[in-house]
Amino acid sequence: MPRTVKPKDFEKKPPFPPKKLKGKTGLEKDLKPRPRYFAPDYKAAGKLEGKRALITGGDSGIGRAVAVLYAREGADVAIVYLPEEQDDAIETQAAVEAEGRECHLIPGDLSDAKFCKTAVANAVRALGGLDILVNNAAHQMSKDSLGDITVEEWEYTFKVNIEAFFLLAKYSVEHMEPGSAIVATSSETAIIGQKMMLDYSSTKGAINAFVRSLAQNLVDKGIRVNAVAPGPVWTPLNPHDEGSSKKRVAKFGGDTPYGRPAQPEEIAPAYVFLASQADSNYITGIVLPQMGGQTPH
Repeated sequence: MPRTVKPKDFEKKPPFPPKKLKGKTGLEKDLKPRPRYFAPDYKAAGKLEGKRALITGGDSGIGRAVAVLYAREGADVAIVYLPEEQDDAIETQAAVEAEGRECHLIPGDLSDAKFCKTAVANAVRALGGLDILVNNAAHQMSKDSLGDITVEEWEYTFKVNIEAFFLLAKYSVEHMEPGSAIVATSSETAIIGQKMMLDYSSTKGAINAFVRSLAQNLVDKGIRVNAVAPGPVWTPLNPHDEGSSKKRVAKFGGDTPYGRPAQPEEIAPAYVFLASQADSNYITGIVLPQMGGQTPH
């Protein structure tokens, strides 16, 4: 029988090691403590049997946990990630294959509009079609003030976080049949704001508006569009944030009512729920908060 995970096993609270991740991208393999993604207490019910999913940022963090649970529910997946994240992507691929499903690797930079189109085409070719798009990849770089944000940084954040979502959705919908689903990763920063993440928060707000509008646009095609808005989650995104500090990493998530960040395995079931017709066939255009007790306002 699988080991039952008790709350004390995964509800790790700050302080964490005051350590930043180095390199062009933060790798999950270098993060301590390691994020939890396997979700041993999650019991599958074949909710995504035979489905084919494209997951951006699927190499680590929330994307990795979603890929594993989708596989456990019967889906084959393709994951998009930066080439520098190959080691993480291989670990995700192994975890998906351990669930008995396929995981196709598609390295590339989502700030490149041409790659967005290529990524969808490659996923469709590898999977034999497309039923689910999970737009999860994001760029985040904290800045102390408005004046510290360069035009180049602002534009790059928008290219990765919202323009790529538009392009991926545009090209994915061409291959989707009724019953398909699009699930995006928003953020609590889109709901309550974050003074050091002006560009990132703005893109997440744009995602919320795009999700609500696209849901109405695609409802007649039978394609549902929803988003998940997590609070702090223990992934490489924040420890790698060059604008953050070791002190902030050590205290990450400590200001939530839960007193800790979420683990990816706690967030991923919402993505199953929103992709599954059995669970959410009458739901489209929502942004589901998972904010550790923070109240949306």
